[in-house]
Amino acid sequence: MKRLLIVPITLLAGLLVPSLAQAAPASVKVTSTPTTPVQLLVLFLFLAVIPGLVFAMTAFPRILIVLSFLRQAMGTPSTPPTQVLVGIALFLTLFIMAPTVNAVKKEAFTPYIEKKITFNTALQRGQEPIRKFMFAQTRPSDLALFVKLSKPKTPPKTEAQVSTIVLIPAFMTSELQTAFQIGFMLFLPFLIIDLVVASTLLSIGMMMLPPPLISLPFKLLLFVLVDGWALVFQSLVNSFNTS
Repeated sequence: MKRLLIVPITLLAGLLVPSLAQAAPASVKVTSTPTTPVQLLVLFLFLAVIPGLVFAMTAFPRILIVLSFLRQAMGTPSTPPTQVLVGIALFLTLFIMAPTVNAVKKEAFTPYIEKKITFNTALQRGQEPIRKFMFAQTRPSDLALFVKLSKPKTPPKTEAQVSTIVLIPAFMTSELQTAFQIGFMLFLPFLIIDLVVASTLLSIGMMMLPPPLISLPFKLLLFVLVDGWALVFQSLVNSFNTS
């Protein structure tokens, strides 16, 4: 089961690298093999699993959650549109995960394409950079929680002994916790503007005027003046400890 989870990631790494077409020597003759219904079923299952792996084992969920919090804090629940946020989150994920993807390609995918290592060896090598990334983002308390919930016969003493099945939910829990912490910090300056505007309107007797209608231009102005998008993207990238 552990290896089955790593297969799509290892193959996906090669698909994300533009130089994949140059990986195989030109002198290699490609021969076609008959495709069976079982192979087609495996292919469709592989394509269905890719979105889940992106959500579960990359930087994508943290980035998308933070951007959603930012949109709500600014008081523009439909701007930017969800499709735009997903696109931003996807390419920021590729930017952050580039070292990991390159490591998977170099250590596992390219040697396997060149027939220097076996498929099982490629799977073993391909999972190590991904596990290293997830361990770097996972809090020890979350990892200990899921190790305890898995009820192992012998508790793991090193990271290498921690199963990927245990690591993935621990990583996702840590990502949710970190995303909500960043979201809380993003809410504070916009909340202060809302409170100031609401207090001002109340003090001058304009209670029938919706405070969000007045505070929205001020929040947009503040966000533009401080170059908000660049600050948010910089903070998101720096929030990932890839050392």
